[in-house]
Amino acid sequence: MDSPHSTRSLSVTLFYLFILLSSNLLTLFISTSLYTSCSLKPTGNLLVTTDNNTSQPPSDLPPEFIAFTSPKDLPFGMNSNFDSDKLYSPVGSLCNLFRDEIQQYMSYKVNGSCPDDELLAQKLLLKGCEPLPRRRCRPAAQVQYVEPYPTPECFWSTPSDSSVVWTAYTCKNYSCLINRKRNQKGFDDCKDCFDLGGREKTRWVESNNRGGIDFAIDDVLAVKKPGTIRIGLDIGGGVATFAVRMRERNITIITTSMNLNGPFNSFIASRGVVPMYISISQRLPFFDNTLDIVHSMHVLSNWIPTTLLHFLLYDVYRVLRPGGLFWLDHFFCVEDQLEDVYTPLIESIGFSKLMWVAGRKLDRGAELREMYLSALLEKPLNNSW
Repeated sequence: MDSPHSTRSLSVTLFYLFILLSSNLLTLFISTSLYTSCSLKPTGNLLVTTDNNTSQPPSDLPPEFIAFTSPKDLPFGMNSNFDSDKLYSPVGSLCNLFRDEIQQYMSYKVNGSCPDDELLAQKLLLKGCEPLPRRRCRPAAQVQYVEPYPTPECFWSTPSDSSVVWTAYTCKNYSCLINRKRNQKGFDDCKDCFDLGGREKTRWVESNNRGGIDFAIDDVLAVKKPGTIRIGLDIGGGVATFAVRMRERNITIITTSMNLNGPFNSFIASRGVVPMYISISQRLPFFDNTLDIVHSMHVLSNWIPTTLLHFLLYDVYRVLRPGGLFWLDHFFCVEDQLEDVYTPLIESIGFSKLMWVAGRKLDRGAELREMYLSALLEKPLNNSW
């Protein structure tokens, strides 16, 4: 028979257990509530604190986007190269600002065919969603693909129409692109450059004996010892005629280009040189002090915000090796801008001037006071920092 003392001890013990259990449940409830109202949620390649009352829920982002951008545990734990035990997939932070477009771009059947959405992808890139997230789908290709011409025939041959998916472009074949300068009204980027038998055939060939703004490739290469210009970059290089000219001289040039109403990247690849599909806003994907030459014609001009241009020119300086050349080809501006803005800006970067020629652009009338600047600049061989 239990004594009153033992009954009282059991009651006290049960009471303390009840208090302990209640306090733990209360702690769990409070911590869960606080975590829910102010939680860490993956958006892009960043973890940001969000508030349920002000933020958009994760359902705004497609599952494939979250699957790609969420941190992934490294199979073998901490890695000293990453200084982390996780791998973060890079994607442009501004992708998160365009949720409708990202929802459309990242909605597809995994292991299936990609949507036919080249225009959507390019609009995202130009808005600053760069790099785009990777996708787990197969892009469309022409049903009856025709292989490119062999080298060196490919340098100056128009490729087959069957090498391109044409749905994103106004023209549906190369004949239309070749003739659009004569047949099409309105502006298009590099409107006549698909005509390899036209003006492209003479670009950078004629010697600059009269001090004009059209520098010839051989004149530029002559400022350096033979064989020391080997690799380089052409920013916004149209259909890569500059790269083809250089390849004919055993120099490797990568050409950046967007597909602005024309299959520029496909055309460049068909010519046997390397295209790189990036906008001018992206940091150049090369290590410091590595390239022998960087060239750009028409693309770097006064349409670029001045601060962005300043960053871009410093990026060119960064990737050039000491002694490397920057060929600024037909930089466009108006007369006052050249003297007051762009000459001081370019001089501030630290290049040495090898050639510097300014000339009037008169095709729209002298009263507009439009100017071109062509310059050959050198990164100092010593003390280039």
